[in-house]
Amino acid sequence: MENLNTIACQFTPGGNVIQVTEFGNGNINDTFIVTLEHGGKFVLQRINTHVFKRPHLIMQNMRAFTEHVHRRVQAEGQAWESPHVIRANDGNDFFIDSQAGFWRAISFIPNSQSFDTIIDQNHAREVGRALGMFQSLISDMPIGLLADTLEGFHITPRYLKEYDAVCSSSTTPRSPEVKYGMKFVEDRRAFAFTLENAGLPLRPIHGDPKVNNVMIRNDTGKAISIVDLDTVKPGLVHYDIGDCLRSGCNPLGEDAEDWEAVHFDPVIGAAILDGYLSEAQTFLTASDYEYLFASIRMIAFELGLRFFTDHLAGDIYFKIKYPGHNLHRALVQFKLTESIEAHETEIRDIIGKIIAVN
Repeated sequence: MENLNTIACQFTPGGNVIQVTEFGNGNINDTFIVTLEHGGKFVLQRINTHVFKRPHLIMQNMRAFTEHVHRRVQAEGQAWESPHVIRANDGNDFFIDSQAGFWRAISFIPNSQSFDTIIDQNHAREVGRALGMFQSLISDMPIGLLADTLEGFHITPRYLKEYDAVCSSSTTPRSPEVKYGMKFVEDRRAFAFTLENAGLPLRPIHGDPKVNNVMIRNDTGKAISIVDLDTVKPGLVHYDIGDCLRSGCNPLGEDAEDWEAVHFDPVIGAAILDGYLSEAQTFLTASDYEYLFASIRMIAFELGLRFFTDHLAGDIYFKIKYPGHNLHRALVQFKLTESIEAHETEIRDIIGKIIAVN
């Protein structure tokens, strides 16, 4: 990798970079915070082109999306900020280094922070409200303006097909944990097609609205933005709400040390859903409401399936910190799915009550 300061200077005409430090714990891209001489900051990222094979389309989407949101926010006076693209010194939206690394810079949301797990019910409601606000702001954006930057993303039957192909050729030892995972997937094979067979409409979505992608104002505790916009694309809004609850309602986190202790927290789930539906009611349909529970169950299962497949394939997609990391991640998501299934009646009751109020 080239010197980070040198790369950061490609986005600052004066070259006044003081420090570049690693930022966040994403599984795909390399992300850094750049501190400038006058005290300003921006986010510098190297896009993982093994995952995002057409990074130029990501930048095209970001331009279209952020301009649309800016117009809506300005017209409606919303308290919302959307990260914007910072052009490189040559006028492009990106910089390609000598090793073909694809870099981009985006604005930093000041006076705010994100959290890896839910702090309390107020935080949970703000996370849900942020997603509802985000989807509302882009609900009137024609999906034809957005390229599909990650084809097949969140489409569980596609991941199931990949799993079958990998599983048939994998030489990974069949440990008790692997055998558990294989049976878990097999028992839910038919369920994997639920959302794709529901006839739900495609809309603009975020694609990855995890808890730590929601920025919370330091002074008010209110959500101000959702970041990490690489997966903004056409899709089902159910992917977003499912992923938000999958991320938010696991109090032990995605890397829980004891995967068997992982569980879905229905109290936090109720708060997230309450915040989400307070904003999303403006565009959700009766069919959308019908599949809310399925989405919560599906996305936890889907992510577990992806982690499990990557483990069997030799860890070629997600970054890992130790051997077996993807297997552990998969077991966490599978256990969370089990807990969601066990709480089905309660979750459906929560959804029904919130819908009745809103």
